[in-house]
Amino acid sequence: MIRSLQMYFLIIPATLFFAGIILLSYRAYDWGLLPLLSLLVLYLSTKKNRSVISLFLFFLVGLLVFQLATGWINEWDVSKEIKILLNRIFLFLILIGLVISHLVSKEKIVFFTQLPNWRRRLSMPSHTISTPLFLLIGLLGSSTIFIPLIWYPVISDVKSLILFAIGFAILNAILEELIWRGMMVSSLKRNVTTLYAVVVTSIGFGLLHISIGIPVLISLLFSFGGLFYAIVVLKTESIYPSIVFHMVINMGMVLNGWIV
Repeated sequence: MIRSLQMYFLIIPATLFFAGIILLSYRAYDWGLLPLLSLLVLYLSTKKNRSVISLFLFFLVGLLVFQLATGWINEWDVSKEIKILLNRIFLFLILIGLVISHLVSKEKIVFFTQLPNWRRRLSMPSHTISTPLFLLIGLLGSSTIFIPLIWYPVISDVKSLILFAIGFAILNAILEELIWRGMMVSSLKRNVTTLYAVVVTSIGFGLLHISIGIPVLISLLFSFGGLFYAIVVLKTESIYPSIVFHMVINMGMVLNGWIV
């Protein structure tokens, strides 16, 4: 009974967190401040799960600053590609918010920065699989993003597009993985449950794509990508494979014309 009440209570900050991401992503700042202020009230009014509430609160503060910063660069007279790359660089502002949250909560910052154990066998629902085979399957699955390129016409400025794709993939994959599968998953897993950590970060990861102009329903589909990356990180206990898979997906998205 007590455990179910605790889980019920944890749904409230998670819901406020999701609402904040959606509203701030649409730049509805007046309404977007309501979830943020509600989380602040929760933080000040309870001693339970303060680290979780703090994480959501400072994430939204970072997202608010991120949105204001990207709105500012949108007024610059530079190419769309430069604006997109700067937008991705500014994800660092959300990361700073999470660092502040960890400092306030006096928690250790963990990014899963150890290398995968290549000799380890990973447990699956009905069998085990070697780490190299698991990662190879993940890489091949991620590489299917390039299949649509078979039917695309020849691009005139291939070199410029590839350079942009590489830049976007590196910035976006590293920063998003450090935010979601690094600090968010590790902190939530430590303070609540692994299931809660995976579900919340996967949905939040999907919803954050609204901020780059992707519709809500399609953004929610990106949550499955977040789920995949979370499983990879938790199984291998390393963030590096998920960064590589994420980079492959991002490069494919750019080359397919889905980004820009």
